[in-house]
Amino acid sequence: MSSVSAAPALREVPRPRSGAPGWVWVLPPVALLACVFLYPLVLVVQQSVTPDEGGTSLAPYAEVLASASFRQALTTTVWLALGSTAGCLVLGLVLALVIAFVPFPGAKAVAKFVDVFLSFPSFLITLALLFVYGNAGMANGIWTAVTGGAEGPFHFLTTPWGVLLAEITYFTPFVMRPLLAAFSQLDTAQLEVASSLGARPARIVRRVILPEALPALAAGGSLVLVLCLNEFGIVLFTGAKDVTTLPMLVYSKAILESDYPAACVVAVVNIALSVGLYGLYRVVSCRAGA
Repeated sequence: MSSVSAAPALREVPRPRSGAPGWVWVLPPVALLACVFLYPLVLVVQQSVTPDEGGTSLAPYAEVLASASFRQALTTTVWLALGSTAGCLVLGLVLALVIAFVPFPGAKAVAKFVDVFLSFPSFLITLALLFVYGNAGMANGIWTAVTGGAEGPFHFLTTPWGVLLAEITYFTPFVMRPLLAAFSQLDTAQLEVASSLGARPARIVRRVILPEALPALAAGGSLVLVLCLNEFGIVLFTGAKDVTTLPMLVYSKAILESDYPAACVVAVVNIALSVGLYGLYRVVSCRAGA
């Protein structure tokens, strides 16, 4: 009798049942996005081409874009955003260099506070500046107490310069955060070699640190530019009556004048600018590795 053992029978492993197609799982988030964001946006665009007389027309665009108030608001928005971004880049770079490369007690705590500062609402910073530099603020109070004058000299918060100061104060940490992250990845051996060769601190910053920080600096600056373009709370809380930006013009047209087609036209223009700048921000961030 043959002793050859019979090979064990191979059992067929049951194949898993095919699940639902991949596009089915995409439907719920897309539907939620459409209801929460896309549908209201479509209503804004639809209202912008619907005059009060009814029908569909581009007359609201022609009227708003030709108005002096819109041109002034657009100019004010652009120069405030550019000025605030430039100020944040300079101040953020200096402060990040100090925190990252100048040893002092509490440097790590300051770096962590920068992260906490990002969660603060913008009106809170503006309110703090009002307590210090407002007409009845601390600085004017000290001035009148020392000089005996009727009022202090600090009245700039209700001017474009006050808005500029508030935006630079609030948005500078948005530049510092990516810079500190970039500086933490910098090889300190390069700094030591440059210092041992006799390079001065300014030259080390210019030739070693700054080239490594440029992508993070560009990403932070692009983000600040987008945020400043859409800032509403700072302008409102400073009480700068002569400073009208595009968000403030939307508020004025919709709430104060009840001119909803004009408000929607300004909103569409603001959205177009924001999306364009956000696209620029994403390109810069991807190149920076963010």
